[in-house]
Amino acid sequence: MNIAILGGGITGLTAGYYLSKKGHKVTVFEKENHLGGLASGFKNDAWDWSLERSYHHLFSNDKDVLDFAKEIGFNDIFFQSPKTVSLYDVNPASSLNYRSGLRGTSNYRIFPLDTPQDLLRFPLLSIGQKLRAGLVIAALKLSPFLSVYEKQTSEVFLKKSMGEDVWKILWQELFRKKFGKYAGKILSAFIWARIKKRTKKLGYIKGGFQAFVDFLEGKNKQVGTTLVKNIEIKSVLKNKNRYVIDNLEFDAVISTLSSPVLAEVGKGIFPDDYLKSLQKIEYCAALTLIIETENKLFDSAYWVNVAIKEAPFMGIVQHTNLIDKKHYNDKHILYIGNYVDWESPLLKMSDYEIFNYYTPYLKRINSKFLNHKSKYFLFKDMYAQPIFDKEFLMNKPNFLTPQANFYVANLEMTYPYDRGVNYAVAVAKKVVTLIK
Repeated sequence: MNIAILGGGITGLTAGYYLSKKGHKVTVFEKENHLGGLASGFKNDAWDWSLERSYHHLFSNDKDVLDFAKEIGFNDIFFQSPKTVSLYDVNPASSLNYRSGLRGTSNYRIFPLDTPQDLLRFPLLSIGQKLRAGLVIAALKLSPFLSVYEKQTSEVFLKKSMGEDVWKILWQELFRKKFGKYAGKILSAFIWARIKKRTKKLGYIKGGFQAFVDFLEGKNKQVGTTLVKNIEIKSVLKNKNRYVIDNLEFDAVISTLSSPVLAEVGKGIFPDDYLKSLQKIEYCAALTLIIETENKLFDSAYWVNVAIKEAPFMGIVQHTNLIDKKHYNDKHILYIGNYVDWESPLLKMSDYEIFNYYTPYLKRINSKFLNHKSKYFLFKDMYAQPIFDKEFLMNKPNFLTPQANFYVANLEMTYPYDRGVNYAVAVAKKVVTLIK
């Protein structure tokens, strides 16, 4: 068969590789001038390694991508156990005496919450609250996926199971910052998957994730996949039983595009009810600011969840507390991550404006952070986080569509898990089994 794949991210490249190996003629269309999608990287002239436009790592239980890497002969994945913490604004009247490693003058403090021991030492909850929360987390970690997780929101589930105070202190701000106005609608399936999946060991790729993308690009070329960059497919038409894309005809199509984008692309071939279901899938956009600095924001923490209402960002990742700064010209790399709805004024701001907007809050964390030599890079992605609510369950696409030999394999299908390279590979593996 002659097959078109819309999107050159990890899912599209993985599917292209497998289908070409099976003897199909495959063309992958990518609108950007690079492959890799959300996992793609860029490189400063002075760096030895590339850097992801949005922070990435693997978990030690990411079986699909680890098995796939082994299958194609990619051996440059390594694991470490970095420090992950949460950032709070602590009332100065409290009796907390916590050595946080922060050098700012505010009441911002970080607390590790990686292990049961960390939770027991966490000073913002009572011993009873901590024991109750720990038992629920352990139950979620051990539990299989249950239909009950789709019948209530995360907020309702966590309030009922852990208590109102635990919800407010441990979870409320994290949900607000990740999902914004949708926070109260997110199904408890999301929190089950979040806790179920996380591992202490985190994986990274020598040279950055772009090295994996480049390797996979090379493997595709070896098996005969045609890779077309800088082509945005705006419509798919039909000529009898074949699909017409960029004036070429194909027997089958795999779309890795988000559902709202596919709804636009597929207007000429899909029935109205199917298009309407695709259009109902809602997303938050990702806004990622990367700062290259002479000094660190955090002494040792790698991943920092921001549980402070006033702070205008969701998470902070001190990348060079995971990866040696020697790969980035001996400079430190800091990610500041945000998910925002499409009406957010942040999406209209320039990199300079975002940098200056964030700076006062970063200074409150560490007064010595940033100087005139700091560089920064801003990346935006409008379709980064699907909203996993009840409406999503009613409208999420399946691999099969109303059109024969037209398939969908996108990040919405990672549900209930968060997007990631592992699930991009998993989705690709599933869709190729449907094509004979």
